Amino acid sequence: MQLRTLGHADYADTVASMQRFTAERTDDTSDELWICEHSGVYTQGIAGRQSHVLQPDSIPVVATNRGGQVTYHGPGQVVAYPLIDLRRAGYYVKEYVYRLEEAVIRTLGHYGVTGHRVAGAPGIYVRPDDPCSHARLPQRPLWREPGSAAPMPDFTGLAKIAALGIKVTRHCTYHGVALNVAMDLEPFSRINPCGYAGLQTVDLSTIGVHTTWDDAAAVLAQQLAARLAP
Repeated sequence: MQLRTLGHADYADTVASMQRFTAERTDDTSDELWICEHSGVYTQGIAGRQSHVLQPDSIPVVATNRGGQVTYHGPGQVVAYPLIDLRRAGYYVKEYVYRLEEAVIRTLGHYGVTGHRVAGAPGIYVRPDDPCSHARLPQRPLWREPGSAAPMPDFTGLAKIAALGIKVTRHCTYHGVALNVAMDLEPFSRINPCGYAGLQTVDLSTIGVHTTWDDAAAVLAQQLAARLAP
């Protein structure tokens, strides 16, 4: 996997570049991992409801073709876009999502923070009042009967620190994952993050981890390269 650190990049231009890369790639094209940071923008997924955008004010709202609902990108957030041929890698979309989340969990662990999965809600969450606790969540994903309905997510005592939104075209991925490092979190209060009213959003800085964007980007990139390997 080739790493490309884009630095501060325009969101719309980056999406267009990912789409172009994916459309033009062949079976011999190397996978890439793009790491960047965006100016303030709300992005709306395919199934996104306008009602989840409460008060955007001057922040642009951009419709995009990833999965999921509305989220916010802004300075101080590490955004990672893996461009991977899943057929060549040898795993399916569900495992791909698991590996993305695992890379975030391992990145948080690097800083002494415990990341959690929540049943029915993609992304990674932390206990803001006790971010280092290893106690298992009662609302963690559990085995359920095939064909049974997904559980309603329970965010009690939790806050979201990383959001996922992916697109797979011709078994190739783009879009990806965003990890909050040291942001102005106020814009999250103007949306229902990922479609959940009242969902608290935090960053590493809020829970007492003071690191740089460059350091967090390097750790996340390293973990993604390791976890997404064939």
